[in-house]
Amino acid sequence: MDGIDLAYITFNKDATWKFEIHLAETVPYDNHWIETLKNLTLLSISALAELDEHYTLYLCGIIESFIKKHQISVLDAVCSHGHTALHQPHNRLTYQIGNLPKMATLLNQKIVCDFRVEDVALGGQGAPLVPIGDELLFSEYDFCLNLGGFANVSTKIDGDRIAYDICPINIVLNYYVNHLGLNYDDKGKLASEGKISKQLLTQLNGLSFYRQSFPKSLGLEWVKTEIIPLINSFNLSTRDVLRTFVEHAAMQICNEINTKTNATVLITGGGAYNDFLIERIERKTPNQIVIPAPDIVEFKEALIFGLLGVLRLRNEINCLKRVTGASKNHSSGKIYCP
Repeated sequence: MDGIDLAYITFNKDATWKFEIHLAETVPYDNHWIETLKNLTLLSISALAELDEHYTLYLCGIIESFIKKHQISVLDAVCSHGHTALHQPHNRLTYQIGNLPKMATLLNQKIVCDFRVEDVALGGQGAPLVPIGDELLFSEYDFCLNLGGFANVSTKIDGDRIAYDICPINIVLNYYVNHLGLNYDDKGKLASEGKISKQLLTQLNGLSFYRQSFPKSLGLEWVKTEIIPLINSFNLSTRDVLRTFVEHAAMQICNEINTKTNATVLITGGGAYNDFLIERIERKTPNQIVIPAPDIVEFKEALIFGLLGVLRLRNEINCLKRVTGASKNHSSGKIYCP
């Protein structure tokens, strides 16, 4: 919930896909939207639908300002992920606000959006969707590891791209540093000052999710029911919570990336700037950690959702059944024209 990522990108395809990120920026949410988005899981479907209208207008205003600010005149489509409000694939339910058809009219642009709904309808997790981009744009790496609200990874097994969520990261760390009046733990400094609670660490590592095989995905609801109550039951200081959870995350991540030897691991997402978390991962893996240029670290997901939109416009596969568990590979997303 740090803000809305926007990127202006050109894609070209010859033998392989190539890209250039011309411009990219994050527009932070104000306090109103931060508080609103924090409480999405408490809303009924009808209340979410009403909020969807407001969020769509807000999102269109942000996009329109970006286009005008940078004088963007050549644009084939706006590809929008929206903001996940509900994610319950076991109930065949996923809902991302900010994907309404009126976006096309408001922006006077072709819109490609709502990439998860069809996959869930086909029995999939609706996540992760980024692995098709890892396959087409970053295939030289053995693992593509994203450290965002959740850690997720994609890799190849027996020639097939697979991917899944590993564990929560920033969604938990930021929740606890918020108690100190901070938005995030800068470079992991606060966590580095804490002490590990071995008992809490053992219980976190013992959660049943970690024994499940892929495909699997996590959502805010799971964090609120499984993680937060468990941590709070220990009455630890904020620094000790952060230290313990960083260790937990590093352990779970290395459980996955250590399944291959002499591997290269591309790390992106906000967690790539958490020096202490990166240090703990490096301590626990013999593999090579690669942190790319800042525009890839910060905007890889925006980049790949742009690619998802391009693939959808070409009616090419952008959602892999081996990744999500859907009944078939498919070209997912809705297209709206002004």
